[in-house]
Amino acid sequence: MQRRHLMLAAAAANLLPASRAFAQTYPGKPIRLIVPFPAGGATDLFARTLSQKMSEKLGAAVVVDNKPGAGGAIGSDLAAKAPADGYTLLLATTSTHSIGPSINKLPYDTVRDFTPIGHVGDAPSIMLVPNDSPAKSVREWIDYAKKNPGKLNYASSGPGTIVQLTAELFKSMAGVFVTHIPYKGTALAMPDLMSGKVDLLFDALPTGLPFVRDGRLRALAVTSPKRSPLAPDLPPVADTLPGFESTTWFGLFGPRSLPADLVARVNAAANQAVSDPELRDKLAKLGIEPATGTPAQFAALVAQDAAKWKKIIVERKIVNE
Repeated sequence: MQRRHLMLAAAAANLLPASRAFAQTYPGKPIRLIVPFPAGGATDLFARTLSQKMSEKLGAAVVVDNKPGAGGAIGSDLAAKAPADGYTLLLATTSTHSIGPSINKLPYDTVRDFTPIGHVGDAPSIMLVPNDSPAKSVREWIDYAKKNPGKLNYASSGPGTIVQLTAELFKSMAGVFVTHIPYKGTALAMPDLMSGKVDLLFDALPTGLPFVRDGRLRALAVTSPKRSPLAPDLPPVADTLPGFESTTWFGLFGPRSLPADLVARVNAAANQAVSDPELRDKLAKLGIEPATGTPAQFAALVAQDAAKWKKIIVERKIVNE
């Protein structure tokens, strides 16, 4: 009997530390970081900046692999179906995991099929109007819109995008009626905004701010809940509409059932990477504010954001045409 107990104890001892032993040797080869958007975009540039520092923290190469298409669904699906061994990660965004589930038919479940690892950054938007707009503040723009119901418009980068949803959230909270004009990207809307054919655009801060700095457009506010260090002179929309917030978050996911030890290891490396002063300076140039936190905090953020955008999508009857 004693011998049997000893054998069972030995077997248990061999099984219990297995995942820990794997975590201690991880990573033993390069890690694939899937970016579900094209090379050269904001998510890709962020991924390449982040991967360099994470490589240093993890002691193994983190290799960016662009898999664009279907609004981020193709790359996300690849990550969801990868082995849960920590060697395939996904840099996801608001579009893929908070907006996508409510507006697209996806081949995966954004909650069930992924393991949240960590929140790594946020990109606020900037509220832009033509230089000849009579409004010089958010309050003045709302008052102007209320005096001209149905006569004003806003541009977006297409139906179902964060740009449209931000404007629709603004309309809902401000109680104004403004017509949507979709473009194939905000860059194509800029000439019409500058000429006054378009009355409003919520553009990503890094791409919109240069138009303000060179005097071609007027900025009224940022969409982050507080003033952004990237544009400290601009007040948040929330100063006028309490509770208003629209930021594009960036975060790391692994396939579902990723071992907790590996999640903790990658989360720690990501937090250390985005806390590095050199990386923070690079992110500022990209218009991205670094973020840190636990996997649980990240999961809560994604869920809260998804609920907010689903409400707007349903209320405003937004479809991805």
